[in-house]
Amino acid sequence: MFRHFAPLCFLWFSLSASAFATPEQWVQVSSPHFTVITNSSDVQGRHVLDQFERMRWLFQTLFPRGKAAQQLPIVVIAVRNQKTFQTLEPAAYLAKGALNLDGYFLQTPDRSYILVRLDAQDEHPFAAIYHEYTHFQFSDALEWMPLWLNEGFAEFFQNTEIRKKDVFLGETNADDILYLRSNRLLPLETLFKVDAQSPYYHEENKGSVFYAESWALTHYLEVTDHGQKTNRLDDYLKRVARHEDALVAAQAAFGDLKKLQSSLDSYIRSSSYKQFVLSSAAAPLDEASYKSTALTQPQADAVRADLLVNVQRTQEARALLDAVLKSDPDNEQACETMGYLALRDGNREEARKWFEKAVKLNAQSYLANYYFAIMSMGSGVLQNHQQIEASLRAAIQLNPAFAPAYDQLASLFAMRHENLDEAHMLNIQAIQLDPASVHYRLNAASVLMTMSRYTDAAAVLRIALKVAKTPGESTIVESRLKEVEDILALGAPSSRMLTAPATQVNAQSAEKIVVVKPVLKHPTEPLGGPVYQALGVIRNVQCSYPAVIEFQVISAKKTVSLYSNNLFKIDLSVLGFTPNGDMSPCRDFEGFKAQVKYAASSDKTVDGQIIAVVLMK
Repeated sequence: MFRHFAPLCFLWFSLSASAFATPEQWVQVSSPHFTVITNSSDVQGRHVLDQFERMRWLFQTLFPRGKAAQQLPIVVIAVRNQKTFQTLEPAAYLAKGALNLDGYFLQTPDRSYILVRLDAQDEHPFAAIYHEYTHFQFSDALEWMPLWLNEGFAEFFQNTEIRKKDVFLGETNADDILYLRSNRLLPLETLFKVDAQSPYYHEENKGSVFYAESWALTHYLEVTDHGQKTNRLDDYLKRVARHEDALVAAQAAFGDLKKLQSSLDSYIRSSSYKQFVLSSAAAPLDEASYKSTALTQPQADAVRADLLVNVQRTQEARALLDAVLKSDPDNEQACETMGYLALRDGNREEARKWFEKAVKLNAQSYLANYYFAIMSMGSGVLQNHQQIEASLRAAIQLNPAFAPAYDQLASLFAMRHENLDEAHMLNIQAIQLDPASVHYRLNAASVLMTMSRYTDAAAVLRIALKVAKTPGESTIVESRLKEVEDILALGAPSSRMLTAPATQVNAQSAEKIVVVKPVLKHPTEPLGGPVYQALGVIRNVQCSYPAVIEFQVISAKKTVSLYSNNLFKIDLSVLGFTPNGDMSPCRDFEGFKAQVKYAASSDKTVDGQIIAVVLMK
C-alpha cells in the first residue's frame, strides 16, 4: 500500500461531474503488454505506451524472473486534463479536502487499470503508479519477501524517470529524508520482523517510520553494494527466498546489525545521495509496431464504464452502459460489464445471460467465456458441466496467464469428484500465476481434502498463512488449517497412505497403517428430483469429518433441517454486503439470514441436501 495515497474506498457521493457530458475523440494504442486509451492525440498515446513499455523492460532487465514476463495486459486510460480524470477516479477522492491524484493503479482478478493525467505538473506524476506497479511485479515473491524490502523496493522505484534513451532510478524521497532526520529510527531487528499484521505497517504514526526507513535502507544497500562491488542485498534475497527467518538472513547477509544501523543513520544525515542511470537505448522496443485505432464514442464509453464499475461509481457506470447499449446493442465490452454488475447485485441468472451474449458476440473473449462458465456453475446441479468445462478451457487457451480460469476449472472437477489429479495441477498453475492469492491456496487445499490428502492440504494452508495480507485472511486460513489438523488428529490418511490398502505393514517401521473411512450420518445422493428453497436464519451449524456440514434454517413458519456430505460443493454467494475475505461455512454461517436451495433426500430424519446458500444482510 502506498501510504501517501489512500486505498480504494467504497464510499458514495452525489457527484456533479458527469462521466459522459461531452463526446470526445478517443484513440487506442496497443502493444502486447499495454493498451493505452486516450482522449489526447495518437502521438501522446504512443508516448505514454512507450513509457510503460520501458518501465516493464526495466523490471525485466533487473529482475528477469519477475512477473513482467507473464503479466496480463494492462489497460492505461490516459486523460488529457484533471476534469476528465475526475469523472473516472474513485469518488472518495472528490470529497472536500481529499488528496489530489495524478494517477491511480487498480488491480482486479480480471484485469488491471492505470488511470493517469497528462496535464499533471508534479515532478514525479507517475510516482503512485510506479509504486503500485512495483508491488505488482514483485507479487510472485510475496510468499517469502519480507515486507520491509517489498515496500523499500516500491519506494525506491516510485521516482523513476524515463527518458528517450535513459532511465533514472533511485532518486531520493525528500519528505522521507526530512522525516527520518527528525524522528527516531526503528531498530533494524524490529524493521526486519514487521509483517502485514504489525502496527508498524497499519498505524499512521508508526507506518510513516516503517515506509521511510524501508526506503532508506533499500537505497543505502543498493548504493553501497554497487559502489563497493558487494552483493549483500542479493545474498539476503536468496536467503529469504529459501524461507530463512528474515532476521537470521539479515544477520548472515549484512553482518553486525548495530554497525548497519549506525551506517544507515549516517547515510540518512549525509548531504548527498546517488542515483542510478540505465541506458534504454538498446531496449527491444519499436514504436512503429504499436497499433493505433480510432475508437467510436460507444467503444470508449464502454471501457470507461468498466473502470467506473471497478471503482464503485456504479450509478454513473450504469448511465454510460445504457447509452452505449442504446447506440450499439452488440457492444461486447458493455455486455461483459453488465454481466459483472448483475453478478455483483446477486442476480446470477441475469449475469449468465449477459455473459452468454458476450461470448456469442466475441468467442475470443477470455473474460466472457470465464464468467459465462462460473455463472453456469451456480446452478449446483451442473447438468451443463460439459459446456462449463469447454468455456473454462477456452478461457485458458485464449489467455494462458489468467489464473482464475485454472482455479475455477479445478473447482468444477472437485465439485464433480472427477479428474482430481488434473484439478490439483490446475490449482498449482493458478498459484504459480498468482502466488499472492490466498484464495487459490485455500481452493487448492480443498481439492487436496477432496482427494483425502490431508497432510498435503495442511502444508498448503501453512504457506497460505505466510501469504495472508490481512488479519481477516489470516483468520480464515487459521480456521481452515485447524479443521484439517482436527481431521488428521482423528486418524485421517496422510498423502503417503493413499496408495496403501486399508491395512498394510510398513516394512521400514513395522507399524500398522490404518486408513480411516468416514462414517456418514446421512446418504450422499445425486442432486436430482425436486428442489426446494428455505428462507430464514441459519442455526445449529455442525461440521464433522471429512467435510460434512449440518444446520437448520429457522423462520417464523417452520424449521428446515439440512446437510451436505461435502461442504466444498455448496454454491455460496452473498447479497447486500461484501465479505472481508473467503468465508468458512463451519465458522461463519451461524446467525446469518439466508436463502438456501436444497434437494429432497431419502433420509426422512432431515429435509434435504444443501445445493446453494445465499447469505444476506
